[in-house]
Amino acid sequence: MSFDPERVRTVTFDSYGTLVDVDAAERALADAVDDPVSVSRLWRTRSLEYTFVANQINAYQPFYEVNRDALEYALAAHDADLSAETRDEILAVYHELDVFDDVRDGLAELRDAGYECYVVSNGDPEMLASMVDHAGIEGAIEGTISAHEVRTFKPDAELYRHAAARTGTPIDEIAHVAAGWFDVLGAIHAGMQGVWLDRAGSPWEPFGAEPDLEIASIRELVDALA
Repeated sequence: MSFDPERVRTVTFDSYGTLVDVDAAERALADAVDDPVSVSRLWRTRSLEYTFVANQINAYQPFYEVNRDALEYALAAHDADLSAETRDEILAVYHELDVFDDVRDGLAELRDAGYECYVVSNGDPEMLASMVDHAGIEGAIEGTISAHEVRTFKPDAELYRHAAARTGTPIDEIAHVAAGWFDVLGAIHAGMQGVWLDRAGSPWEPFGAEPDLEIASIRELVDALA
């Protein structure tokens, strides 16, 4: 790892799994399917897989629609026949995900220390607007940057380069924070410093580069930048 705090002017954050907890999807499924844990995990996995494939075959569609397709597959794989109305209600949890405990204070401390913070996400603009509003972090971030703006998903370098242009920051002066290993690697490949936010104490993937910094909370990033 080779984190250089002196180079950092701007901090970008992933959204789902990094700032907000996608496990709410499991709770939304609890009253509708027999095995909500398995359905939720397959839903999330398929959703990410669809974004990876979409990048390779030029089949972009807004992330909400990708997520809808992934939910449909996960339900079918578990023989869960739900009405369209129920599926829409489950999908809607992505507009009201709970924020992790360290997020509000951590973002506020970064802002007060002089760092501009942005969200860079696969989520489409409407999803990100509702996420920021529900999380109550609008005062701590400068804005949101959506994959929809360039019609390509993470970890495509184009999205990270677009984020740098949007923030007005040279890409090597950005630290990108994400819970997803592929997101960290994508940011590093594009020229950012990659910060892996691992709240669960998981091992890092043996594939690809090491993150420039590993943290268990945003508070640790504040300390690393101090």
